[in-house]
Amino acid sequence: MDPLKELREALDRTDREILEKLRERLALVGEVARLKAAGLPFLRDHERERELLDRIERHARELGLDTFRAVEIYREVLAMSLKVQEEAMLRRSSAERSAANAHRVAYQGVPGAYSHLAAQKYFANPAGELELVGFPTFAAALREVERGDAGFAFLPVENTTAGSINETYDLLRHTDLSIVGEEVWDVRHCLLALRPCEPTSLARVLSHPQALTQCRSFLASLPGVEPVPFGDTADAARQVRDDGNPAVGAIASEEAARLYGLHVIAREIADQPENWTRFVVVSAVERVPDPRIPAKTSLVLTTPHRHGALAHCLNVVAEHGLNLTKLESRPVPRRPWEYMFYVDVEGSLAEAPVAAAVAALRADCPYLKVLGSYPARTTERGRVDRFDRPRRRGPRQP
Repeated sequence: MDPLKELREALDRTDREILEKLRERLALVGEVARLKAAGLPFLRDHERERELLDRIERHARELGLDTFRAVEIYREVLAMSLKVQEEAMLRRSSAERSAANAHRVAYQGVPGAYSHLAAQKYFANPAGELELVGFPTFAAALREVERGDAGFAFLPVENTTAGSINETYDLLRHTDLSIVGEEVWDVRHCLLALRPCEPTSLARVLSHPQALTQCRSFLASLPGVEPVPFGDTADAARQVRDDGNPAVGAIASEEAARLYGLHVIAREIADQPENWTRFVVVSAVERVPDPRIPAKTSLVLTTPHRHGALAHCLNVVAEHGLNLTKLESRPVPRRPWEYMFYVDVEGSLAEAPVAAAVAALRADCPYLKVLGSYPARTTERGRVDRFDRPRRRGPRQP
């Protein structure tokens, strides 16, 4: 082997070890921050910082290193440590606010939207105390929880017809919040109008682009009807009500028709009879489920740039006896032809095989983030909904 290549590989390993030790140090700093948040009246201990830098200078001199640069490096390490403590304490404050606002659930849309209906289903137990708050975007709903002004965000992540909702996954990757639950909703699109009429009498139909796509065949059967993309299904229904134009309809839920005083003029209009959307519940307070509860753990990771790297990661999952329930690739931003992988496995981090597998993956992957461990609703053991429930067939008219 080329001696220069051997030396460079040794340097690469050493650099990795240095960074791993730095990560270990910052994890300890996070623990210190939690202790300070629990009662210590200060964030920075200037006397301790001076003692540390003096000690680093002595160690550097003993090891024959440049003392000036060694101390400067550690000044940067202290700056990183301070930032970790600040963020940990801010997260604690946000988590405490979120806990105080656990009755508030942020979602994207308006009352009658599928997110709103599915959130009512998931949070059915605390009836009377629940406050569902709609926002115009997924990001705005998530920010409400990050600030601590809501206890949970309720976001769609995938649909059995349209696939994954990439915007939600990208947002989850960039937040410190955790997935703490999931829910599924049986989407049943209806055509709504101001008054009872034949669907062919409409000139335009408003709805979310995905809903229009999912009802493409039905809309194609209505000559002269123009599909018009709208921000949200239920908001489209509200717009039909507000416009008061009998030639305009909306594709939305039957509940939206009831809320906005519209008439259902056709039911079951989706091209695919089975149309389920999966939602995740996101919180500032991590809640790893008891091992006795059927659970899932969601991860996002990148693999080393070498032959067979993904296969190795999948082998790690298999060797620990875990069932892989999702594997999806997404491009790494600003790095053409490189990919990150979203992975779901059965089990929670409270179970030894899952914890061991995640530790093994973390040691080998350049980047790994646990999005959350949570009770499952889409695995065989955790399923409570009938995904094969028969639909009402026959005429689509109500």
